[in-house]
Amino acid sequence: MTKFLIGAGLVLACLLIPGFAAQAQVFDVQPWPAKKPIPVFEATDLSGKVWHSSDLRGRAVLINFWASWCEPCRAEMPSLQALAQRHGPEKLLVLAVNFKEPRLSVQRFVQQSALDLPIFLDPQGLVARQWGVTIFPSTVLLAADGRVQGVLRGELDWAGEQAALRVLPLLAPALKQR
Repeated sequence: MTKFLIGAGLVLACLLIPGFAAQAQVFDVQPWPAKKPIPVFEATDLSGKVWHSSDLRGRAVLINFWASWCEPCRAEMPSLQALAQRHGPEKLLVLAVNFKEPRLSVQRFVQQSALDLPIFLDPQGLVARQWGVTIFPSTVLLAADGRVQGVLRGELDWAGEQAALRVLPLLAPALKQR
């Protein structure tokens, strides 16, 4: 009973203490199953361009699955944008796959948020299903050598130390090749 009350108290503190919830990052990283093949990436961005797995080769890639109705998704978008700009698309490609929302809703969110990331539509949720995504936000971590390093489920400040611990190993193979 005591453990329950302590746990409930922490949850309540997260909700009531201003700024606490914003500072607390709730995420986990799931390893990619060893025998599970990497799905073929094929998706259309908002401009109508179709992207394929071959477009991703040789670069570290973050494939972020999000929705505009998901508050943690909305909260992490600016730091994803900053991460993409800091590394540049030749080293780290950050792709944002919207889950089951109408094109106009996605376009409006992108415009209001001033996002410059490649934004993909997943109107039936097929891309998310292929990658095993059921929690939003979720981000697939692909190393430059094409191997999936894991799936980060939940919100992360992509400008912080925890993100660096996940991103730098993805870049390592690309840095060795240069």
